[in-house]
Amino acid sequence: MKKVLSAIAIACLSVSSVSAQQTTTENPPSVGQTTFFAELGGPGVLFSANIDRRFKKTNLGWGGRVGLGFVSGNYYDWEKNTYDQMSIVTVPVQVNYVFGKGESPHTFEVGAGATFLGKRIDVFDNFMDSGRTSVMGTAAFMYRRQPKNGGFTWRIGFTPFIYDGYIQASAGVSVGYAF
Repeated sequence: MKKVLSAIAIACLSVSSVSAQQTTTENPPSVGQTTFFAELGGPGVLFSANIDRRFKKTNLGWGGRVGLGFVSGNYYDWEKNTYDQMSIVTVPVQVNYVFGKGESPHTFEVGAGATFLGKRIDVFDNFMDSGRTSVMGTAAFMYRRQPKNGGFTWRIGFTPFIYDGYIQASAGVSVGYAF
């Protein structure tokens, strides 16, 4: 898990340093291209802090998000014959596309990716193995209100999880700031 988090951190820093080197007075950065947001539910399972960035200098089109989340769950300890609580870190990663029209702040996001769980726990009463890292597929179908020139933004929508051949319905809501 530490290797995964380290790789994500290095990738984020690399993208930031590359884009900083390309910025000139002739080609200024696009306002609204990057968004930082806190999310309840969604691909982070319970709560996550995320950064979302468009691949081109616009607030629409292809982009990606990466986050760091937290979730608690119960598991059955067979040796003690009791239920115990376990807390783990989640790392949601997605590629997404934001649809919209010109100057309108009203957009729609469609995304797909994976959420890495620090240990496998009983999140939706479907699986239980507290000893190893696991991965769930994720999708996102979100209404996103994001002004073209940055500022306060929010999202709400359907964010299902895909694992072990099942699709678990879920929802997410987030607030953040685009810059």
